[in-house]
Amino acid sequence: MIFRVLAVLFLSCAALQPTFAAAVRPNIVWIIVDDMSAHFSCYGETAIETPNVDRLAANGVRFTNAYVTAPVCSTCRSAFITGMYQTSIGAHHHRSGRGARKIHLPDGIVTVPKIFQDAGYHTSLGGWPNTRKGRFGKSDYNFEWDASIYDGNDWSDRKPGQPFFAQIQTPGAKRRGGSMESAAKFQARCAEIFGAATPISKVTLPPYYPNDPVLLADWAAYLDCCRYTDRLVGEVVERLKDEGELENTIILFMTDHGISHARGKQFLYDEGIHVPLVIAGPGIEAGRTRSDLVEHIDIGPLSLGLAGLEIPGYMQGRDILAKDYESRDAVFSARDRCDETVEHLRCVRTDRFKYIRNFLPERPLLQPCAYKDKKSILVALRAANEAGTLNDVHKKLLFSAVRAPEELYDLQVDPHELNNLADNPQHAKTLTELRHRLDRWMDETNDLGRQPETALMYDSDMKVYVDGLRARKQDPAHLQIILDNIALMKKWQAEGK
Repeated sequence: MIFRVLAVLFLSCAALQPTFAAAVRPNIVWIIVDDMSAHFSCYGETAIETPNVDRLAANGVRFTNAYVTAPVCSTCRSAFITGMYQTSIGAHHHRSGRGARKIHLPDGIVTVPKIFQDAGYHTSLGGWPNTRKGRFGKSDYNFEWDASIYDGNDWSDRKPGQPFFAQIQTPGAKRRGGSMESAAKFQARCAEIFGAATPISKVTLPPYYPNDPVLLADWAAYLDCCRYTDRLVGEVVERLKDEGELENTIILFMTDHGISHARGKQFLYDEGIHVPLVIAGPGIEAGRTRSDLVEHIDIGPLSLGLAGLEIPGYMQGRDILAKDYESRDAVFSARDRCDETVEHLRCVRTDRFKYIRNFLPERPLLQPCAYKDKKSILVALRAANEAGTLNDVHKKLLFSAVRAPEELYDLQVDPHELNNLADNPQHAKTLTELRHRLDRWMDETNDLGRQPETALMYDSDMKVYVDGLRARKQDPAHLQIILDNIALMKKWQAEGK
């Protein structure tokens, strides 16, 4: 009788415990970095050392062919937080839906954190070092969303035993700023932290950039951003270890697109879309390197899969860690309007070839864009072009007044995408195949970018963009550049350009 009473009491107490305590589920931590390519030691970078990311890779799986589906912050983030191509959910224009006219997710589409939350996970969106209590880290979604999908900005306020899904957002390469002054200030800080800043002598620029002193200095500061980010990764791992959570936490490290540079961020060359992706934790095979093609929208499904949660059938991303996963033979990426600058680019990339379609071929390669044009590196490049000091290769790749409607690159022999083979008869078959492959993808995924952004939506977003700059007392000269660019975009569209 006593045994039966004790058994009843035990079962009653157990029934009062939260459901998440009944089965141990792994914590999931995403470390998402701004504006950074795969310049880490484990990816072959030799100018700097990144021991913490390297250690993470040694303890898990490193993907060498991971690509974003959008080479700019908000569109990329709108995609990975839903597991959907940004072009399929209407979130393909950078910083869109911010004005009076809003963007709503299609019916039935739920964000990844909401799925985790509904499954009993504590969800958080923070920065590092931790932002002050109550303040979220970077979201930057282009659609309307409910802040309640996040329980806070840090996992520290979860219930006892509750698993957590945490996103840690960090400025990454944005830390160097956009000017030589801000870059020098950041490097001085790095010199204090690491003992020395990265010298220009260690910098090797890609061949499509001239060895301009401004570009060299900026790249050195960028590499220090990578070192600083690596230090952050070490701090996150150390905290998890100190809290006794490391052995039950899966860490995912990724950037939201490539380096912010002339041919990087906002463009579909590999400098803009190739990113690092490292995943480590319980159940992840250590020391593995995968070279198959993956997309950044896969991080949602794979995280759900690792947590034992059902992956919604609508998700276009895939659980690339599933036992029955079949590798892709191509990845896709798209770029549309960024701030005031109207653009329309699409690409398909296989393990050997990349095909890019320029839907606005009569516009210059580097259209006017106030955000990028104010950076010292773009100022230096434009000045060199006007002075006539660039060589023919740099002029063609950066400052051509018009574009080829199609670009085709053999990445096996031309990894820097210098030689467009679209008009080469020897590659006509490949061009046709990839052209049709891109068409099928746009049809199958319902690419909403096939129709131009309406004037009402463009004007709505431009109003909130300009009003926001005025409220922050933006430099009048810079503000006028934006207004002039807006007028130019409308003029070109009216001309059918």
